[in-house]
Amino acid sequence: MPVISYELPDRFVAGAVGRPGERAFFLQARSGPRVTSVGLEKFQVTLLAERLEELLDEVLRRSGGDAAVPAVAPSELRDDEPLDQPVEEEFKVGTMALAWDPEDERVIIEAQEVTEDAEDAEVGEDDPAIVVLRVRITAAQARAFAERALKVVAAGRPPCPLCGLPLDAAGHICPRQNGHLG
Repeated sequence: MPVISYELPDRFVAGAVGRPGERAFFLQARSGPRVTSVGLEKFQVTLLAERLEELLDEVLRRSGGDAAVPAVAPSELRDDEPLDQPVEEEFKVGTMALAWDPEDERVIIEAQEVTEDAEDAEVGEDDPAIVVLRVRITAAQARAFAERALKVVAAGRPPCPLCGLPLDAAGHICPRQNGHLG
């Protein structure tokens, strides 16, 4: 299984390209001139950010506050810049995994390529054709990543105040106003 690995990259962010309602989401890692972008779904960005926050909070709780885990993202690590251009998708993400390395006090994020026969494959099964992006970052970088990722997701179409579905510039049929989905 080929692994694209980044150990403490210069930059690791989630971002989106396109107009709200038509955006494509990406994870992007950069070390020097080397840039890797992988595509994923909006809900995957949200889940990754939420799980990162949960992981860091749990590490902090279990250490009694002794771990090098900031409670919030350090301001110097905040990154509001657009994705590095051109955005060239290496692969589409299927599954993701998170881990904490207590020896190095690093967060490990793995994004595995989606495969057509993903239902048939067993978790952890080695397939030489599946590509994996593996990124190791500090807890502070992980906090900054999660903060940005949640902002990227929230920057899309605003939700309907009644039903919570995204409002579209072309109109919105609200199920709570006797509209229908579909």
